[in-house]
Amino acid sequence: MSNVGLLYVGAVLFLNGLMLLGKISAKSAGIFNLFVGSLQVITPVYLIFTAHSMQDIFRASGIFLFGFTYLYVGVSNLTNTEGSGVGWYSFWVAVLALCYSLADFTYFKDFKFGIIWLMWAFLWFLFYLLLAQNRDIGVFTGWVTLIESWVTCTIPAFLSMTGLWNDIGLTETWIVTVVVVMLFFGLFFWTKGKHASVHTASL
Repeated sequence: MSNVGLLYVGAVLFLNGLMLLGKISAKSAGIFNLFVGSLQVITPVYLIFTAHSMQDIFRASGIFLFGFTYLYVGVSNLTNTEGSGVGWYSFWVAVLALCYSLADFTYFKDFKFGIIWLMWAFLWFLFYLLLAQNRDIGVFTGWVTLIESWVTCTIPAFLSMTGLWNDIGLTETWIVTVVVVMLFFGLFFWTKGKHASVHTASL
């Protein structure tokens, strides 16, 4: 994914997480979802048209998963549409994200992004449970979204643009992964019974 695009995915996840926690309105977040969604559709189109291999096309294709999610969320929020469609779309994307993760682990040998794709798959699955199955996990999902906005997007994008991403080894990757998973477990139990004021956002 384009590092600039990934940076702004972090921004939209940050806003959507705050929306789920009731800190900003759905319509306010919806506008920014349209901005980032448009960027994440235009970018892969350019990358595909200028690609030199099927590997480049495959890499670019994953960006559409984000772009269409944010456009869908933006339009839904601004028109006050109920979120079941976004929820079921999130289920489909979660399955695809697992496939991208498997490709990174096995074919591309990119361990770090293999883990990141797994985290994204988990987040999309939470939105499926929240929006399509109406599970009362809005607060938990909001916190997971906030955390992933930094761990899977903002920080990797910034490190990549500064040339430091390749300096992150397997040891550091495992440590961060274990800490984040433990934090998710803790947040799940801490947020039980807490109700979110907004249930219309997604990634």
